[in-house]
Amino acid sequence: MGIVERARTKLGIAGEVIAFLWARKLWWLIPMVAMLLFFGLLIVFTQGSAVAPFIYTLF
Repeated sequence: MGIVERARTKLGIAGEVIAFLWARKLWWLIPMVAMLLFFGLLIVFTQGSAVAPFIYTLF
């Protein structure tokens, strides 16, 4: 079992998404997916109220 396969099994769903994007040569989507995950985690960890005005200006 290679390093990539072990990392993919440890990452779970995120590993499946990354492997899918890598196999389909959709590397340009990886930064977009990373930013969406970042904004999602930012909203969850800051409980939404503090960053709401900043996110509102983005959309």
